Amino acid sequence: MLKGIPKIISPELLKVLAEMGHSDEIVLADGNFPAVSHAQRLVRCDGHGVPELLDAILQLFPLDQYVEKPAALMQVMPGDPAETPIWGEYKAIITRRSGLEEPFEEVERFAFYERAKKAYAIVATGESAIYANLILKKGVIS
Repeated sequence: MLKGIPKIISPELLKVLAEMGHSDEIVLADGNFPAVSHAQRLVRCDGHGVPELLDAILQLFPLDQYVEKPAALMQVMPGDPAETPIWGEYKAIITRRSGLEEPFEEVERFAFYERAKKAYAIVATGESAIYANLILKKGVIS
């Protein structure tokens, strides 16, 4: 145990976050995401949802302040009537933790998959919301 580290952050996830450098990306993947087949480094966080992991990660992890949109969402497929209320949760968490009001870009589904393959790591969660995948770009600590 360490002081100041949220309990939801496993030693493996803490190591990955510490290893990442400026502009490296990490994917917080929902339970439907093909994390194992896409990951260079896979961190399992089964049983946890993305919002609570996002909140904990942003206590330790600076978002990239040199890009317009340091977070990316998987765009809803055209014609899919899916609702994405979880995006509002993400926005509230990011705004509270970083001050950013408009942090997101939306990335087409297959482009998101390709970007995820290049990410430093993918965190596989138990999140059951659809279109709940999120990419974060790491910034610098000033």
